[in-house]
Amino acid sequence: MPDRFDLSGRTAIVTGGGGILGQGFCRVLADNGARVAVFEIDEAIARKTVEAIGGGAIAVGCDVSDPKSVADAVTRVVREFGGIDILHNNAASKSRDLARFFDAFEDYTLETWREIMSVNIDGMFLMAQAVGRQMIAQGRGGSIIQTASIYGVVAPDQRIYEGSHYLGRAINTPAVYSASKAAVIGLTQYLAAYWGAHGIRVNTLTPGGVESGQNDVFSKKYSARVPMGRMAQADEMQSALLFLASDASSYVTGQNLIIDGGLTCW
Repeated sequence: MPDRFDLSGRTAIVTGGGGILGQGFCRVLADNGARVAVFEIDEAIARKTVEAIGGGAIAVGCDVSDPKSVADAVTRVVREFGGIDILHNNAASKSRDLARFFDAFEDYTLETWREIMSVNIDGMFLMAQAVGRQMIAQGRGGSIIQTASIYGVVAPDQRIYEGSHYLGRAINTPAVYSASKAAVIGLTQYLAAYWGAHGIRVNTLTPGGVESGQNDVFSKKYSARVPMGRMAQADEMQSALLFLASDASSYVTGQNLIIDGGLTCW
């Protein structure tokens, strides 16, 4: 059974590979034998992840919302590694202006909405399209994993955010985030059916709330909604990614693996 998780000889792309979860996702793939291409809009951020995980990885600057940037980045990976076996569509945006990202729904601007959608769903489309095309040409299948959120499955409980802060800033979950993550799940199901005959599996990885700098008010209120009574740790998402990326899930496609401590079960 351990051999089913072995990724030796395979190439993986992880978008948003320099983020809170992305770094760990890159590491678990590399630790299990994959060559990893770390995609970030700022290549310098990607290089920090590459330095942390060691050999067999490359840093690639890529704006996933830009078709040419995506095409160039995917071409580079194929040129350097000879093909692509795994895509982790993980990049997401909170916009260039964090204050605007957290605006109330009644005040939300279309400009901010479109900016976030351009990464959170347009970027997923462009990356899946480019990599899926390459996987079909290779003729050996592949695995695509797309990161969503529990707030693409259920609505956020607004009571959690009263007095809640992240890195010193009042926070909420805006509608654009929920709408974009719900779209990710729909795109996954479509592509799983569309590419099934090519042996390309497409699944969604849906994290619950991850401990990453929220204040105690948020942590306590959120944890009270979770049957397991706590928030997740970042490394608790990594084994799920390894399962979906590897042959351990060879007959799993079109699924949404929710890792939320049970929050969505009640």
